[in-house]
Amino acid sequence: MARYKLTIEYKGTNFIGWQKQKKGYSIQGTIEKAAKNFLQNEIDITVAGRTDSGVHAEAQVAHLDILKKLKIKNILFGLNFYISKEKFGKDISIKKVNKVDANFNARFSAKRKTYKYKIYNSQSRSPMHGYNTWWVSQKLNIVDMKKASKYLLGNHDFSSFRSSGCQAQSPIKTLDKIVINKKKNIITLAFTARSFLYNQVRIMTGTLKDVGIGLKNPEALKTILQKKKRASAGVTAPSNGLTLYKVYY
Repeated sequence: MARYKLTIEYKGTNFIGWQKQKKGYSIQGTIEKAAKNFLQNEIDITVAGRTDSGVHAEAQVAHLDILKKLKIKNILFGLNFYISKEKFGKDISIKKVNKVDANFNARFSAKRKTYKYKIYNSQSRSPMHGYNTWWVSQKLNIVDMKKASKYLLGNHDFSSFRSSGCQAQSPIKTLDKIVINKKKNIITLAFTARSFLYNQVRIMTGTLKDVGIGLKNPEALKTILQKKKRASAGVTAPSNGLTLYKVYY
């Protein structure tokens, strides 16, 4: 038996999220079903981090174990062929397959993750960018958003930035890096950390948006962290603007 690392890209619009459930189409369920048809045996896939309904990925990482001796290119082509035959399967692509050590674990071996959130900032909505951005019609002040983001860096109790359904034992996380930039009408917020709380990135984005439109001042982020109450932060940004950009090992 050999272990293989998969680098996966997907458009999450039509899926209930990564994790397979009794109802709905999941990315995990789609890939595992395709892998079963390809390899002719039950397959369990372990992922670096589960993404929610509507969330996309440019480079999600998962691993699976294969009994048969196969060439890397045959695994890549075979998985993609069978995935494409599944419902919404063309929204998923295995970008790369690497053979790894048996001790490699897509989830527990991960050192950091970067999520990117895209905002389409314009008075008019964009049909072209609608599936992967949050349309904000009010003009956003990028300078203030950058100032506010600095208060989130480092080790904090992020209770104000997690949803009620969060199952993490501790609200304490370390946010390593935040990069905010603008290109034409697209504002991209990139967050890097070892791990995140449930909806943490989307709530931080929603709060920074409030700063951008002048609803909150940049210094308010310090107070929001100190309050440790979800109600003190901004709205949870829509899932469709969020993409898992990279997992570091």
